[in-house]
Amino acid sequence: MKKLLGIFSLLVVVCVVTAFASDSFLSGYNLENLVRRTALFGIISIGVAFVIVTGGIDLSIGSVICLVGCGLPWLLTTHEWPLPAALLTVALVSAGIGFAHGLLITKLRIQPFVVTLCGLLLYRGLARGFTADQTVGFGADFKGLRTLATGKIPIPFIHGFEIPAPVIFLLVVAVLAAVFLNRTVFGRHLLALGRNEDAARYSGINTDRMVVLAYVISSSLAGLGGVLFVLDVNSAQPVDFGNFYELYAIAAAVLGGCSLRGGEGSILGVILGAALMQVLRNMITLATTRNNIEFAIIGAVILTGVIADELVKRFAAKRRLARESAEHARGP
Repeated sequence: MKKLLGIFSLLVVVCVVTAFASDSFLSGYNLENLVRRTALFGIISIGVAFVIVTGGIDLSIGSVICLVGCGLPWLLTTHEWPLPAALLTVALVSAGIGFAHGLLITKLRIQPFVVTLCGLLLYRGLARGFTADQTVGFGADFKGLRTLATGKIPIPFIHGFEIPAPVIFLLVVAVLAAVFLNRTVFGRHLLALGRNEDAARYSGINTDRMVVLAYVISSSLAGLGGVLFVLDVNSAQPVDFGNFYELYAIAAAVLGGCSLRGGEGSILGVILGAALMQVLRNMITLATTRNNIEFAIIGAVILTGVIADELVKRFAAKRRLARESAEHARGP
């Protein structure tokens, strides 16, 4: 709870500072875009949070988004596949990528960093290959489908601001993820795996299955994000579509309280982290002329989160040791 209050307070402070620095920040158009981007990045951040909770990492998210984001319009417009078949194909490909990652990590004992780094290169290369490096998009077709990402939901008695449609997807994903992580035995197994894999295994948990499940969830939500991202912008260039999105997702998860050591994570915290990342990007765009420092800020945010996590753990361990020593000194 303290971490959530801390990230929420930081989000409020950044919003207030940005609002004072730029009159455009509180405009309805800017807020709608900000909420839409937060929802899209929130979905993929929740996915990577499941992997981080187990103590793993997924660097392939941006390339999965590229593969799905280029693959869907390529199947629909170039090869004229039926919509249900195209959507089912990209969903199966996304889940299959996570399943393959999980098997490589659990059965061959290859480091998650190596597996997903290779995936980062492989999936973008595949997208560039089957599209021949050409931009793919929906053109003037599939307007109904695009409303899944571009649609807006009016709010009664409020003018100038409508709820972007991706927020609905984020809410559904967040509720399902929170219930799964906090209210099911599988969620508790994931957290136990992240805290101590050996202890979890000796207590009877099928840790390999849990790791595979985490990577399937991460890739599946990256696939969902890829569909919504391409529906939002209408076209995708395989060279840079989804580039570095894994960094935004990981930064949001870490900011939201997910420990890179595993065993800790909160879905609400991840959403707050995603919102903070997008507000920081918005602040850079509106209040400064230095858009090229965006990645420097992301790197600093991730580093700060890791340092804070390490310091908090050391402080907690020191307090626990002091308490145990005091109890031992008092005797039975």
